[in-house]
Amino acid sequence: MFMRLESLTFLGLPGVWAALGLILPISLLVFVRLGFYRAVIRYISTHFLRAIVLGLGISALMLFGVSQALDLPVPRSVPAIYWLLAIMALGGVRVVMRALFARRAQCGRVPVVIYGAGASGRQLLSSLGAGREYLPVAFVDDARELHGTTIGGLRVHDPERIADIVARHGAGLVLLAAPSASRAERRAIMARLETLPLRVQTIPGMSDIVAGRAQVSDIHDVAIEDLLGRDPVPAMPELMADNIAGKVVMVTGAGGSIGSELCRQILRQGPRVLVLWELSELALYALEMELRETVEAEGLDTRIIPLMGSVQNNERVAAALHRFGVETIYHAAAYKHVPLVEHNVVEGLRNNVFGTKVLADAAIEAGVRAFILISTDKAVRPTNIMGASKRLAELVCQAAAERQSNTVFSMVRFGNVLGSSGSVIPRFRAQLEAGGPITVTHPDITRYFMTIPEAAQLVIQAGAMASGGDVFVLDMGDPIRIVDLAERIVRLSGLEPYCTTGDDAQVTGDIAIRFTGLRPGEKLFEELLIGDRARPTVHPRILTAREARLSPANLDRFLVTLSEACEAQNVDWLRRLIMAAPTGYKPDETIADLLWEKAAEQADAKDVWPRPGRMLLAGE
Repeated sequence: MFMRLESLTFLGLPGVWAALGLILPISLLVFVRLGFYRAVIRYISTHFLRAIVLGLGISALMLFGVSQALDLPVPRSVPAIYWLLAIMALGGVRVVMRALFARRAQCGRVPVVIYGAGASGRQLLSSLGAGREYLPVAFVDDARELHGTTIGGLRVHDPERIADIVARHGAGLVLLAAPSASRAERRAIMARLETLPLRVQTIPGMSDIVAGRAQVSDIHDVAIEDLLGRDPVPAMPELMADNIAGKVVMVTGAGGSIGSELCRQILRQGPRVLVLWELSELALYALEMELRETVEAEGLDTRIIPLMGSVQNNERVAAALHRFGVETIYHAAAYKHVPLVEHNVVEGLRNNVFGTKVLADAAIEAGVRAFILISTDKAVRPTNIMGASKRLAELVCQAAAERQSNTVFSMVRFGNVLGSSGSVIPRFRAQLEAGGPITVTHPDITRYFMTIPEAAQLVIQAGAMASGGDVFVLDMGDPIRIVDLAERIVRLSGLEPYCTTGDDAQVTGDIAIRFTGLRPGEKLFEELLIGDRARPTVHPRILTAREARLSPANLDRFLVTLSEACEAQNVDWLRRLIMAAPTGYKPDETIADLLWEKAAEQADAKDVWPRPGRMLLAGE
């Protein structure tokens, strides 16, 4: 009124006070209902500002209505002036206070750059703004049309300028907000970022966000899959279901890295019964609980049977196959750690070779429809007992396929899987968290890598294509230098690696990489094929090959002699036997078996331990 009339004479008019007496309590009631007084100033949002505009608009309209109805001396422009001034008073004060709170809260927060200005990036910005740990300072995005725009108060920059942005704002962390990007696209981003002194973290994948298993604000380290940069090929549903849907399926070594993932994927294909065969009580218990929760949560109609036992136990294996009517076996039970098997030769052979023989014979006798052996690239021209034992297991399955036609035997050969119990990735991360050094056996050592889910999926599909005695080889992509993998992990943690030995030795950096030398039986390079006769299949990532084998009769004679050498604990005899078989085994000159070494300390092993008789050669 004062601004409109430029006088205070209106204060003496009784009607004005009557209007205020009517409007004030009603306005307060409206404000309470709209939540004016429940909002915490430091967290007020645009929703709250809209409520202020609406509430004061109602109050102004009431003032206009009352003044007109009672014919009060209130000019018609006064409600509009009142509305604008009240918005400035009630809303403006709160906005200023919020800005002060926000500026104060920024102290001590870590400046971060968000890579990805899409929907996920905007959600992440909102989540971080409500927290007290991170302070977003800029967006970076590959989309050129977004460059130079402003989103949520932050400017969107070209990735080529990220080094300047980091230096200007003092950011040491990049948050990757691109959950829908393909693995190849994420790998390209990683390659760009790993050259900078930045730590890189990411938000969960879109599938996890949509399914409610994670939120955009769940920030974690970059997944090991992103270091590979290869997108998996979609599964063929008919191949996935062929040996599983409506059938009784057994997985041996079910509690291991590959075995447990096989069980998870098999469960999705609707088997009637899933038999978990595992020697480790703890691993079996954990897997059974996980699968039962999945069955209950998703309403699946699959019976879970947890069985403890060794594949070397003939009677128990046979009883399990008969009593549950097993139709498909995925044989993943094996000792796989190269140095440990090299130190325990006899047990490695008994489990990997004779365990496979026991299971194969029992499968034939029980009328199992399909038998799929999980093999390894280390079976190709092996230099260690583990690889040689898996090649012998392949020979066992090839001979089993030749001696009958009811059970279809096949072998699936692939390299290392990321994240398994024997993978280098967990060890590298643990060494990094401990401050280093990260240990690599040799500067030039390379390995093939594949993620566990992709490997399990391809194993299931390969087994469905078998006709009998097939050796399937998974396309692992290009081999990766282990030292390169170690350096990437260090750099993506915002640190600089340096080598302490070898040609690249230096003294500056944050985390040392130390070369320790090849371990017993370890090769520099792994191979997937013994020959060059690989043929494509209907699946682009699965090849098949026919390789040398032993006839069933020759294999039986060989295994009898191999068993005698195991009973004698004669490692030298065992090594020479395996070299004579079609395995391509070329061991180191030094025997690393711990019992053999101990015997050599106590006496001359050749005089103390039984000498081998005539060796059975391939083809005898």
